[in-house]
Amino acid sequence: MKRMFAAAALAAALPLSAHAADTIDMLGKDGKSIGQVTLTAAPKGVLIDIDIKPGGLPAGKHGLHFHETADCSDVGEYKKSGSHAGHGEGKHGLLNPGGPEPGDLPNLIVLADGSAQAALYSNLIKLDELKDANGSALLIHADKDDHMSQPIGGAGARIACGSIK
Repeated sequence: MKRMFAAAALAAALPLSAHAADTIDMLGKDGKSIGQVTLTAAPKGVLIDIDIKPGGLPAGKHGLHFHETADCSDVGEYKKSGSHAGHGEGKHGLLNPGGPEPGDLPNLIVLADGSAQAALYSNLIKLDELKDANGSALLIHADKDDHMSQPIGGAGARIACGSIK
């Protein structure tokens, strides 16, 4: 009986380990690591597990988007990451009737100590699409995203960046 339970547990664990996952380092305004994000391929999207260290970000809500290029080399500006992934495929915003774009994600909520943990899922884009020839970037913005305004929901400056290759 114990062998049957062990075999069932092993069989149940195997499909989970077959999913591709990538862990990326998130860089803050000064280019230093503020935490990590693990992206796991799902059959119809991507799981996003965010872990920002205390002191990593200002408290409050922050826009969170996938951008089109895996380039965080312009530290503090992060404009080399380009536009949102899939920009032009729809209007920006999870609440926009003409949207959303594939790069749109819910806001990240940062606690008073500057830390954040979130487990999100997007069915708007897949991990292999994020890891195309140019790669992609996960960007955190200074302000919250209203999920309607064009082009970025009023989310403001880019304050953190992680390259997805």
